[in-house]
Amino acid sequence: MTKKLLSFYYGDEAIVFERKDKQQSSPKVSIKVHSDCTVQVYAPKDVSDKDVVEAAKKRGQWINRKLTEFKKLNEEHSPREYISGESHFYLGRRYMLKVHADKKHMPTVRLFRGTLEVYCKDKSADTVKALLDDWYKDKAKQVFKERLEKVVQKTPWVTEPPLFTVRTMKKQWGSCSPKGRLLLNTHLVKASKECIDYVILHELCHLVEHNHSKRFYKLMGQVIPEWKAIKSKVDGLSGQMIYN
Repeated sequence: MTKKLLSFYYGDEAIVFERKDKQQSSPKVSIKVHSDCTVQVYAPKDVSDKDVVEAAKKRGQWINRKLTEFKKLNEEHSPREYISGESHFYLGRRYMLKVHADKKHMPTVRLFRGTLEVYCKDKSADTVKALLDDWYKDKAKQVFKERLEKVVQKTPWVTEPPLFTVRTMKKQWGSCSPKGRLLLNTHLVKASKECIDYVILHELCHLVEHNHSKRFYKLMGQVIPEWKAIKSKVDGLSGQMIYN
């Protein structure tokens, strides 16, 4: 399916965005600026392209600021080399990577005295990356299960923890299916527990409110009164968590 691209000018800067259909009943236009500097605008099908562009223009300053932030992050962070000395995050803390080439040692990853140690048969970037990716995925399953159980204790509209799936994504931290199954980004395990809880709560609220209505944010506030401050932290994580 061909993407529908629209654009407008913010000063001398042309901002191109993808128009996407909004499934929820809310007539409001919503905007997402992703860490790869793509912009998506969600609007009901019956809203004209002209009105969608006008709605995006009104948020032009915010869109431009987010694009500037992400561009700066992308410029600052060079591609991963997966060599000793690099820093990697886990649960909001930064750990230095140490790579050990040992053909007799079982390929493994462990946290040890402030370092993230990888033992493998060779030090190739592909080998180290594959081991780290698997380690993060395993940790994500464990941590998300624990955090989900804790958050559910504070959400009266959820009687038991819903099923969830872990997947590496670049454009969202989580989502909730119409059947109530959660999808959580593996990268999220690199963030603090506070941020993880926020993302989980956000998706649990969608079990009741499928759009971002006043009731949705009221539910958020009932469980995490300071959710706005945490949301600001989560919004700033994308480049840092993925590239650092």
